[in-house]
Amino acid sequence: MIRWMIVIFLTLVFISALTPWLHKLGFGKLPGDLRFRLFGRDWFIPLTTTIFLSFVASLVSQFF
Repeated sequence: MIRWMIVIFLTLVFISALTPWLHKLGFGKLPGDLRFRLFGRDWFIPLTTTIFLSFVASLVSQFF
């Protein structure tokens, strides 16, 4: 159980480190990514980006 928590934590750290680079490539700005302001805070829900990156990860995992 602790191993999975470490893997998830490291994955989240890796993805958050890549976020600025992904924004430069246009991820996070795809149609279907929600960005809105509520209670004085900016909220971002990357639905389409998540589905696309999941599809790419699935393709990569099938080849390796």
